[in-house]
Amino acid sequence: MSELSLYRKRFIPNELVHLKDDIILLQEANLIVTKWKALRPRKDIVGGISAYFLDLGIKVSKVFNKEYQLVYWYCDIVQMKEGPNPDTLIFEDLLVDVVLREDGSVKILDLDELAQALELHLITEQEVAKALRTLDHLLNIIYQGQFDALMEPVNRFLF
Repeated sequence: MSELSLYRKRFIPNELVHLKDDIILLQEANLIVTKWKALRPRKDIVGGISAYFLDLGIKVSKVFNKEYQLVYWYCDIVQMKEGPNPDTLIFEDLLVDVVLREDGSVKILDLDELAQALELHLITEQEVAKALRTLDHLLNIIYQGQFDALMEPVNRFLF
């Protein structure tokens, strides 16, 4: 069995990035956990650990600064597609993101990009509907105090 190869597809900007340096820490039927470093140098973050919940369409990341302290939890709304080769997965970023800070604040990001992608026909109406339904589901998990269940697979590992 060959090793799983992960890619991230973004619509804005339009890019497909092979996550070749990501380390797969856990791979189960509906869950992949990875450890990663920032693709581009940044002053605020150095990397993180992410859990891809394949059945939920959510990627939950614990993001660290250069002192390896938690900066925030970052949630991407994604859809998974099989790549052109066996053992290749493409995670398409459906643009909407949610940031959770240690003070309990929740911020929804990039709804404007979702609208722009729809207007430019970069994504379909079905993908927008999927993104919004997944966002609603994630927010319900957060507001009902159940986000710990999404944090648990990430917290099993150290950065």
